[in-house]
Amino acid sequence: MDRGIFDEEHDMFRDAARSFLQNEIGPHADRWAEQEIVDREAFLKAGEQGLLCMWADEQHGGAGVTDFRYEQILLEENARYGDVGFFIFLHSRLVGPYIGTLGTDEQKARWLPKCVSGENILAIAMTEPGAGSDVSGIRTRAEDKGDHYLLNGSKTFISNGILADLVIVAAKTDASSSHGLSLFVVERGMDGFERGRNLKKMGMHSQDTAELFFNNVRVPKENLLGEFNRGFYHLMHFLAEERLLSAVGALANAEAAYAVTLDYASDREVFGRKVADFQANRFKFADMRTEMDVAQAFIDRCVMVHNEGKLTADDAAKAKLYATELEDRVTDHCVQLHGGNGYMDEYPVSRMYTAARVSRIYAGSSEIMREIIARSIGLDPRKKKAARKDAA
Repeated sequence: MDRGIFDEEHDMFRDAARSFLQNEIGPHADRWAEQEIVDREAFLKAGEQGLLCMWADEQHGGAGVTDFRYEQILLEENARYGDVGFFIFLHSRLVGPYIGTLGTDEQKARWLPKCVSGENILAIAMTEPGAGSDVSGIRTRAEDKGDHYLLNGSKTFISNGILADLVIVAAKTDASSSHGLSLFVVERGMDGFERGRNLKKMGMHSQDTAELFFNNVRVPKENLLGEFNRGFYHLMHFLAEERLLSAVGALANAEAAYAVTLDYASDREVFGRKVADFQANRFKFADMRTEMDVAQAFIDRCVMVHNEGKLTADDAAKAKLYATELEDRVTDHCVQLHGGNGYMDEYPVSRMYTAARVSRIYAGSSEIMREIIARSIGLDPRKKKAARKDAA
């Protein structure tokens, strides 16, 4: 089906992105998985190609391109030809916009040029051992000491945690409110800022995921990002795009697994027949193709609505829920269609399967997505409880 949302400039960008990923990223994927971290040079090369923070103003080195379709194309091509552990989308479109939207003119001038070039790699630190989807449970705290903030606490499961030069840290600044958070930019080399383990994961081994520790870190006043005590609301503002990114990536990963499996099943013989020639398998491919096409139509619509600034939290949750659950089903079917070979890491589908498992957890778990969607259709037990209380 013709998706109908791209024009000639998008097609040209896709060709250029694919060429870059095939030549500069894909060939290193196995080595990066072995060393459990992407080379810093990968970000520098992406910066040279103008692929980082494309939305940034020209005065800060960017292209000033805010059209989300370019990020969508990059995610789709990276899933097929690059390495899903190369988290440029987190750097460019998940974390970078915090600085672009909330930053002062001085902060943008200080940080954005090196984010665009790839010299500064970005991360965001929200998750703690006792606070995942529920950011109101954050215990990391920052105290106002007059000429600086004193930051103490720890974070875990931080993507780009080892490579990051700038980390946006969510910290409690108002103990009287569960939403009393502020955002601070912690820079590599600050005294008291330490990195823990590069965490061992089920999949996506090339992506560095770390523990971070903040022990009496003196954060300059000029590193407060956004408004003091408004961090919770700043985080909520960016969640719709984060979930759309997750949906686009999940569907792209499913498409990549489907493609390699269709090639495999069309070539592999069992009992004198191609794997793809068995009716049960043909029907399985037909089912997957149909589900992915339906998901693509909805996600593409969400992308266009997001470009208009109108994507709602519940529609983003629907896209994220459906795409990540679909990615799980598709990669599972694809391993099965590979048979025993699907369990071997020398076949890409094995790594695709283990990488897919986290999609239903990060950026808000599937359960949280269902809760958001249920509330959007009027099924909110909190409101019913309040109504009963008022009636009493």
